[in-house]
Amino acid sequence: MIKGVLFDLDGTLLDHRGAADTAITTWLSAHCPDHPRLTEAPGLWEDLEGRYLPMWQAGECSLEEQRRRRLSAFCRELLVDEPADLDAAYAGFTEFYRRSWAAYPDAAGAVAALSGLALGVLTNGAQVMQEAKVRAIGLDGPLRTVLTGEVLGGHFKPSPAAYTGAAAALGLTPEEVLLVGDDVDKDVTGPAATGMRSVWLDRLGVEPAPPGFPRITTLADLPPLVRRPSWAGARSGSA
Repeated sequence: MIKGVLFDLDGTLLDHRGAADTAITTWLSAHCPDHPRLTEAPGLWEDLEGRYLPMWQAGECSLEEQRRRRLSAFCRELLVDEPADLDAAYAGFTEFYRRSWAAYPDAAGAVAALSGLALGVLTNGAQVMQEAKVRAIGLDGPLRTVLTGEVLGGHFKPSPAAYTGAAAALGLTPEEVLLVGDDVDKDVTGPAATGMRSVWLDRLGVEPAPPGFPRITTLADLPPLVRRPSWAGARSGSA
């Protein structure tokens, strides 16, 4: 029986990609007006995020250092003069990013419809920033439990310890918890190794679900899925 639900944050509750794309485009425009490759900035920044953020999560460098490395690589690729103070420059990007934070339209309703269950957020971002995001989109009331690898002993998704630790933080076993998120490895197949159930949120609706796992294209479809009587049965199935 499902007694708790964990939500991924970026790409699930909050439009991280939209905010990051807007922020890096704004930052580059301010730093180097009329840059000829401005339209390439969001895709490059996303690629660098995927390359450098795992370095911090693996303990290879500090959060601040991976940010410096990422911004430095961004400037090198676009042939932009590297700021003398990378920390200050990244803070400028972060400010643009914060201004662009927005919840997906289906987020609040889905969370509200699951009241009565133990609810939380399991995310791979930095603890302070992720807590700030949940507050900014107005979900800090029902989603008081925000968990990252920083408070889970250094264990980030898809480490099994991230899922077992998150379930324990809700006062539940992994088998009593469902995780919903947009990343197949981190939010869908990863939790299964611990007995935790999962649902893939595929907002674009263009790919088949991993075999044996439900797929939804909107969070509005999550509450009926969680509460359906058959959910107490096998983990596999389709939504």
